[in-house]
Amino acid sequence: MRKVIVKSQLANAYALVKKLEEVGFEFEPAVWQHERVYLPHNFRPRMNFPRLVMRTEVQETDQPAQYSLYLKRHIEDSGIDYVNFTAVGDYTETTGIVHQLGFKKVTEVSRQRRMIRLDAQTMIYLDTIEGIETPFVKIEAELIDGMSVEATRKELFKSLKLFGQETFLVQTYAEILVGNQMQPYYLPE
Repeated sequence: MRKVIVKSQLANAYALVKKLEEVGFEFEPAVWQHERVYLPHNFRPRMNFPRLVMRTEVQETDQPAQYSLYLKRHIEDSGIDYVNFTAVGDYTETTGIVHQLGFKKVTEVSRQRRMIRLDAQTMIYLDTIEGIETPFVKIEAELIDGMSVEATRKELFKSLKLFGQETFLVQTYAEILVGNQMQPYYLPE
């Protein structure tokens, strides 16, 4: 699956929720997600290397956790993220396979996530990340054949601007947590 992803740090999450409710959208109940992020042993920044992520997700406290493995590759020059998910039945065995493939764990990310599906291709997430004081809004749009990356990105920027956001971030939550400074990008006019 090919995605365009933009996110922004929120000064006021309540204001975002209120704006979305005013136009008829309501966030689903929060889910808890914990991710272990793995990089290949020869990882180099800006080289389009894949990341493997083991996700544990709890949707309801009286239900068992669900596990998934996903591969994510950000293609720098195109701005597209390739993402492939698969359900995992045995967490321990899967992490063993990941290690044997030469991937090493670099960090862990825990978050509470609420989401809204805007349409068949577009999701809005409200993420509260453990270890980062302020929450984030993240918009992901799945690219369908023939869709322009730039046109899609501009639409996502317009959405952020409607929510009162003027800047967005390109770093992953994992990168922010391991010490990369957040580098805001300003929305194009």
